[in-house]
Amino acid sequence: MMRCLILSLVCVALTEGLVRVPLLKRGTLYEKLRERGKLQELLKSMQYSSGGAYNVDLINQNDMSYFGEINVGTPPQSFYVHFDTGSTTLWVNSVYCKSSACLNHDLFDPDKSSTYHSNGEPFSIHYGTGSVTGVIGYDTVKLGDLTVTDQKIGLSITEPGDHFARPLHEGIMGLAYMPDKQTIVDTMIKEGLLEEPVFAFYLSQNSEKGSEVIFGGTDPNHYTGEIHWVPVEENSHWKLVIDEFEVDHHMTGWCVNGCSAIVDTGTSLLVCPEEFADTLQHKLGAVVNDDGSYVFNCDDVNSLPTLTFVMNGAHLHLEPSYYVLSEQDSNGNCISGIESSHSSNDGEMPHWVLGDVFLRQFYSVFDQGNGRVGFATLA
Repeated sequence: MMRCLILSLVCVALTEGLVRVPLLKRGTLYEKLRERGKLQELLKSMQYSSGGAYNVDLINQNDMSYFGEINVGTPPQSFYVHFDTGSTTLWVNSVYCKSSACLNHDLFDPDKSSTYHSNGEPFSIHYGTGSVTGVIGYDTVKLGDLTVTDQKIGLSITEPGDHFARPLHEGIMGLAYMPDKQTIVDTMIKEGLLEEPVFAFYLSQNSEKGSEVIFGGTDPNHYTGEIHWVPVEENSHWKLVIDEFEVDHHMTGWCVNGCSAIVDTGTSLLVCPEEFADTLQHKLGAVVNDDGSYVFNCDDVNSLPTLTFVMNGAHLHLEPSYYVLSEQDSNGNCISGIESSHSSNDGEMPHWVLGDVFLRQFYSVFDQGNGRVGFATLA
C-alpha cells in the first residue's frame, strides 16, 4: 500500500485564541538528544491548555487521508490541503499547472491577490506517492481565525501522475520539524501568533467527523491523563527513538539497540522495518490475499494481539481495532494497516513510520519549542 497524504483544515472554532483546524536510534540519535540536554527535561509531563490556540476541522476520507480548508491571498482563495508532518513545504494547485491532476480543482491565481509577491525561485518535491514542481511565492494564509502573513508558499506547475487528482487534494501543508525550511509553524512562531509553540492532532476513526488540528495549544476534550513526551531529533521529520517493540505484551527484541521512527500524519499506514514486516504479519495471524497484501478474518479482529511501542519510558499500546483497516477486500477479509518499509533501516537502526494507523489511537502533540512529541490516551 502506498503512502497516502493527509489533507485537512476546515471549520475553525476559536476558543479564546486557540486555532482549531478540523480534519473533513538509540546510538547516534540518543547521543544528539543528550547533548541538547533534552532527555531529562522530557521526562517531565507538561500539559498545554487550549487557551490561546486555534483549531481547524479536518475531513476524514476513508481513514486514508485527512483534509482541511485554508485560504490563500487577498481576497482569500480557498483550498483543501493535506496537513503533513512528514514534509516541509506548503504548496497549492495554481493556474500555472497544466497537469491532468490539476483539472477539476480550484487553482490559486496570484494575479488576483494584492498581497502576493515572488522572486521566481523554483521548487521540486518527491513524495512516496507523487511529485510536484513549481515556483515559490509569499502571501497571506488563513486557517480559520488564524492569519499568517508573508508565508512562503509553493505554486504548482507540474503534478505528474494521478495521486494529486483525487477529490479535495488541492495542496499540502508541510509541518515537519525543520526550522531552516520556514514551515508555516515557524512563521506563526516568528510572528508571535501562538501562545505556545505547539500543534496537536485528533484523527477520527471509521470516517467519523470531528478530526482536527489545533495550533498554539491542546484540546483537553480529546484526551485524558498525562501527555507522554518523547524527544525528537532537531531538523528532522519528527524523528524519535523506539526503545522496545512488543507483540501481545511480549518483547520481540527488534529494537533492543533502538529503532528510529518518524511521526508522520502524511502516511496512512503503520510502516514496519522491512526485515520485520513479514514476521510481524505472521505473528498477528495475517494471511496473504490474491494481490499480495495481508488480510485478517474480520471475525477475529477483536482477539488479535496488542502491539506495544516503548518510548522514553511510556508503553503505548496499539489495539487491533486500529491496526486493522475497516476496508475489506473482494473476499470480505479485513485489510492489515501495516506495511513493509522500502528501506530496512535508518543508518544503524531499523526504521518505522508512525502514520495514521498509529496516530488514530492517541492524541498527538508536536512541541516545536522543546523538540518533542507527546502522546495521550483518547478521551
